[in-house]
Amino acid sequence: MTDDFAPEGALAAAITGFKPRESQRLMAEAIEEAIENHQPLVVEAGTGTGKTYAYLVPALRAKRKVIISTGSKALQDQLYARDLPKVAAALKYLGVTALLKGRSNYLCLERMEQQTLAGGNVAPETLGELAEVRGWASRTTDGDIATCSGIPEDSPVWPLVTSTNDNCLGSDCPLYKECFVVKARRNAMDADVIVVNHHLFLADMVVKEGGFGELIPQGDVMIFDEAHQLPDIASQYFGQQLTSRQLTDLARDMTLAYRTDLRDMAQLQKSADQLTFRTQDFRLALGEPGFRGNLRDVLAQPSLQRALLLLDDALELCHDVAKLALGRSALLDAAFERAALYRTRLKRLKNIQEPGFSYWYECNARHFILALTPLSVSDRFREVMGEKAGTWIFTSATLSVNDRLDHFTRRIGLEDAKTLLLASPFDYASQSLLCVPRFLPEPNQRGAAVQLARMLIPVIVANRGRCFFLCTSHQMMRDLAAEFRAALTLPVLLQGETGKRQLLEQFVTAGNALLVATNSFWEGVDVRGEALSCVIIDKLPFTSPDDPLLKARVEDCQLRGGDPFIEVQVPEAVIALKQGVGRLIRDSDDRGVLIICDQRLVTRPYGEIFLKSLPPAPRTRSLQRAIDFLQNR
Repeated sequence: MTDDFAPEGALAAAITGFKPRESQRLMAEAIEEAIENHQPLVVEAGTGTGKTYAYLVPALRAKRKVIISTGSKALQDQLYARDLPKVAAALKYLGVTALLKGRSNYLCLERMEQQTLAGGNVAPETLGELAEVRGWASRTTDGDIATCSGIPEDSPVWPLVTSTNDNCLGSDCPLYKECFVVKARRNAMDADVIVVNHHLFLADMVVKEGGFGELIPQGDVMIFDEAHQLPDIASQYFGQQLTSRQLTDLARDMTLAYRTDLRDMAQLQKSADQLTFRTQDFRLALGEPGFRGNLRDVLAQPSLQRALLLLDDALELCHDVAKLALGRSALLDAAFERAALYRTRLKRLKNIQEPGFSYWYECNARHFILALTPLSVSDRFREVMGEKAGTWIFTSATLSVNDRLDHFTRRIGLEDAKTLLLASPFDYASQSLLCVPRFLPEPNQRGAAVQLARMLIPVIVANRGRCFFLCTSHQMMRDLAAEFRAALTLPVLLQGETGKRQLLEQFVTAGNALLVATNSFWEGVDVRGEALSCVIIDKLPFTSPDDPLLKARVEDCQLRGGDPFIEVQVPEAVIALKQGVGRLIRDSDDRGVLIICDQRLVTRPYGEIFLKSLPPAPRTRSLQRAIDFLQNR
């Protein structure tokens, strides 16, 4: 198998531009051995290792049923449409491959029909998009909404014409035989290699709905790319959540059932309207948007208790009204079951004394999430691995802290796994420079954004844009963008003003842009070459100390006699910083400057942990030296 990676091997012969890399070969060897010995393996492979090929080759050569899980749907699509076919062709692989996404990524023909029949309160532009979806539905073979060009992925039409685990009618659906989800699952059952994503894999672990609910078949080899995301995603699925979207979707489906199947039951519309109204009331009672708070604290407030009681009453009314018409409409039968499920979830969320969980809520301008999240997923994940026999492989460019992988292995319950650390093959000593400028404002100082912008404008101008400014808060992002737009003539792009894909296209096309962004651009973004040669980070990405999940984990660590700052807060911030830093050097020909605007890197003892965890670039405190480096390319 290692011959495949040789200069005259199968990959070099079939893939244009393939270059043998020792770290890639070592990773492939370790995976081959893990598969043979049924041994769990954790691999950190630095940027540029080529880890996708390193796990695909031994996976395809193993001639076993393989599940590959990626960190995002975008990476999933890229793996399935680009990397997997290339490697399969190079190895002359004859097995069958399949792509499988969560239920809400596929058009639901039944919900589209119901929506068309019901008409009603839909905005004119959404009606136009609904007509476009109907046209596309007659042409698509797989129903994957990502392939419906012309309608944005965040369009309000998609929740109307897709299903979720909660509202899917399953085998009771009149269009079950034509269902795109059923077809996708059937393809996956017959396939040898199935590409999924972490959210689907973990949801599938948790949702046991007797066959239809479980989308992913049993595999012999499970490979997780971007595995650093797993502990946090797992904690979402091993906990409980109730969201305003679930409640408004339930109300919408009850209205649909009234308008299509049960026109003699006006109380369906009234109970649905009541649920919508009480959901909106509860959102207002939660207060200011854009905040994650402690659910235990807010539920102690009398006004919230009353709003929650009224919300529960509205859910109970929906449940009781739907019960009167059971058996007359598959849509309403499913709504009845959801009303019962949501009441159970609400009851558990109100029981705020359950130990071992963090209770939290989050709200934006229109929506809210109420959640309880386990403080640790290690026991549960270990249990799941025990139930699903096979080889489990975890890889990412950012798993280690201070050259150790135990932070990740402890969180996921993998203390017995074999581990491997592979450095990036890139020459950071000549390709990059790390600058921590002198005279920085204090992180939370008033007017910090103005000071930072003024300090860094000479660097951005000298580099002719081509810069990401990654922020740790939305407020800092907005303040910096406003300052840059007032002072610069080059294009200043701001996360949130359009979709992520469009922003990246604008950034690359402009050739001289500054992109100011926050969390969604810290990882999963690949801009190579001249288009991006400077990455600036406003401060070390510590989670806010007010975050209720962090608070609960800190308290739990203290109870166990640990040091929560060193054991919890620093490792998570290190991994987040490594993700942001990884945006800069994406290729062996890339060259650029990384600027981290946080003097704690050089003034605090824990700064050394961050520095030792970053790529080995030369360091400076002089912005002029950074400018010189950028101009002497």
